[in-house]
Amino acid sequence: MLAQGQLLDANGVDYVLLALYFAFVLGIGWLARRAVSTSLDFFLSGRALPAWVTGLAFISANLGAIEIIGMSANGAEYGMPTMHYFWIGAVPAMLFLGVVMMPFYYGSKVRSVPEFMLRRFGKAAHLVNGISFALAQVLIAGVNLYLLASIVNALLGWPLWVSVLVAALIVLSYTALGGLSAAIYNEVLQFFVIVAALLPLTIVGLVKVGGVQGLVDKVTASKGGGEQLTAWPGAELTGFDNPILSVIGMIFGLGFVLSFGYWTTNFVEVQRAMASKSMSAAQRTPIIGAFPKMFIPFIVIIPGMIAAVIIPEMTNYKLTEQGPYDYNDAILLMMRDLLPNGILGIALAGLLASFMAGMAANLSSFNTVFTYDIWQSYIVKDKPDHYYLQMGRWVTVGATVAAVGTAFIASGYENLMDYLQQLFSFFNAPLFATFILGMFWKRMTAHAGWSGLVLGTASAITVYALSEAGVWDLPGQGASFVGAGVAFVVDVVVSVVVSFATKPKTDEQLVGLVWGLTPKEDLKASTTGEDAGWYRRPGLLAGIALILIIALNIIFG
Repeated sequence: MLAQGQLLDANGVDYVLLALYFAFVLGIGWLARRAVSTSLDFFLSGRALPAWVTGLAFISANLGAIEIIGMSANGAEYGMPTMHYFWIGAVPAMLFLGVVMMPFYYGSKVRSVPEFMLRRFGKAAHLVNGISFALAQVLIAGVNLYLLASIVNALLGWPLWVSVLVAALIVLSYTALGGLSAAIYNEVLQFFVIVAALLPLTIVGLVKVGGVQGLVDKVTASKGGGEQLTAWPGAELTGFDNPILSVIGMIFGLGFVLSFGYWTTNFVEVQRAMASKSMSAAQRTPIIGAFPKMFIPFIVIIPGMIAAVIIPEMTNYKLTEQGPYDYNDAILLMMRDLLPNGILGIALAGLLASFMAGMAANLSSFNTVFTYDIWQSYIVKDKPDHYYLQMGRWVTVGATVAAVGTAFIASGYENLMDYLQQLFSFFNAPLFATFILGMFWKRMTAHAGWSGLVLGTASAITVYALSEAGVWDLPGQGASFVGAGVAFVVDVVVSVVVSFATKPKTDEQLVGLVWGLTPKEDLKASTTGEDAGWYRRPGLLAGIALILIIALNIIFG
């Protein structure tokens, strides 16, 4: 649990920098509001944004609690194996999304991932997916909101509940005003602010610890030892003592099921690519995002590792697992001890930016799915477009209120990555199994779509319950890795069995929704006009990114 009460000694310079940042954030929201005249403008930015904007927004939307607090906490607790969340658990799936899946999403002109489920599997799968996604976003928004409030609490010493409400109002103000455009343009700004905040912290931390060799020596001598300095086999992270099982769990549980489930079917991310102005730009969006993604761990995980060996409160907690602070406080304690005023203000703006980006991404995807896929589809149909535009704004307010409640669920976890990975195993792993099977196997039926989702999710929840009850000993984040793997397998088995027992759609109904039945020219991006040039070819860019990620795994493995 993050420390309560005023922790950071900010002065007037820091507050001025923060005030300037918030002025920019709210200004972007107000300007974006002027461009919103239809529901498509509000929910998908009118599909008119360039690839570099959506690419940076794509990665910034994920630079919330997961990256900053969660990954630095993982760095402090586990060390270098945390790199797998980026190099195994993100980049390959982002490249797959860009090259393989975006042509289906963008080409079909669907407004959300659940709407794709509606076309492929029908209303039952559509409703199950819409409800589960909406629930997941409210829970994850609560994580970002809790962390945003914790910074306000550490900065001003306000009670946590006051901090939660103030933080919620800040994000609500610009998201409700300008919709997805406000969120995306703020995410681009937030990306640069976050890097400007974390890069100096990493450099100062390395100087303080005695450079790279000093960090190696101190980590080797700390609890966990030298295993924290190599990414493989990552036994501490997976919870498996056997290194072979650990590698298998990492590759299948994290690298395949959790990673592909999150990056390829999570509408929070896919929505940014859908806002692009062309199929080529939509494909390039996650691929462009993959380049900064592979280097972000150096300014997120390394500070956590440094904190665990030079910050007294962190070294004590790592040894005893007792005290007023825990792993989630690693970044805040680093800022407190290492950054002078002025630089502290920039770092605080970066932290606030990261949590606002994460929460705004949750809200903007939630309001799209709830308005289009639940409200318009099943509750209030056939209203004028302006009605759904206004409904989207009210849904944003409602989601923010709900996130205030779920923020206090997040406050009960000493390492928020445990909580987040558990949520991903519940909601993303079975959805990915349904998607990938339905996209490449035309025989899969509508009944298989919803039943696989429901039973896959139930199996992941069962694994979690068994782990919590002590029936199955899965330390670290092993419960989420195993739960994700079980959910994937159960979903696939159920889907295959049910498909052979029920009637599939005709080939004509599946054109544009199944790989083998869609004309190849419909899956190819344009290479002329604004999409011309070798540096705009999705396949080539993905190949370069793949080579770099393989090299990083070899160098730091």
